[in-house]
Amino acid sequence: MKATKTALISILFLLVSIMDIYAILVGNRELEMIAKPLITTSLAALYLLSVKKPNFWYVSAVFFCFWGDVLLLFLDKFFVLGLASFLLAHILYIGISSKFLPKIGIPRILVHSIPFIIILVALLYMIYPNLEDLLIPVIVYGIVISVFGVVTFLVYTNQKTTENLWLFLGALIFILSDSVLALNKFYEASEILGISIMITYVVAQYLICKAMIEKDQY
Repeated sequence: MKATKTALISILFLLVSIMDIYAILVGNRELEMIAKPLITTSLAALYLLSVKKPNFWYVSAVFFCFWGDVLLLFLDKFFVLGLASFLLAHILYIGISSKFLPKIGIPRILVHSIPFIIILVALLYMIYPNLEDLLIPVIVYGIVISVFGVVTFLVYTNQKTTENLWLFLGALIFILSDSVLALNKFYEASEILGISIMITYVVAQYLICKAMIEKDQY
């Protein structure tokens, strides 16, 4: 019975994700406003049905992602609030991921940070002229999500399990998704970028959820 429910919720997650991407592709705002909030809602349901003891902090992170999705439906009006919601989600993701790490030396942290620093600096260089009053919020957000990437990279290189790989790939693809969003908003908007944002976002959230479900089995 439980397996059937999780299978149905997984199908629902896939369907609403496809609906949202289709809505963006054809410019159907009404359909997008219905489908987008259901992505994290169905993901939360999948997680809660799949684990014995839900991680409160992970559920809270998904909750903030839900509000981030809703607020970013109105990108021009509530961009900062949407950014703040996702910022809180990533802080929670960092806290959750860091618990999977033993004590790590500073040199190792610095080495693992290099690719993420390069990505962040390159992105900021491209979008800096158009940030204006959003410069500080975007830099803070960029640093936080980069830290998420570094922590999950450390988790994976410390213990190369399947779930740790999913967690790392989820964080990496989330960074890619947010980078594309930044380019779409502050560098050059295009329909392809808009679709790419959602495809990468959906994959990232699903991978993180899968990792959290697998880690519950221990």
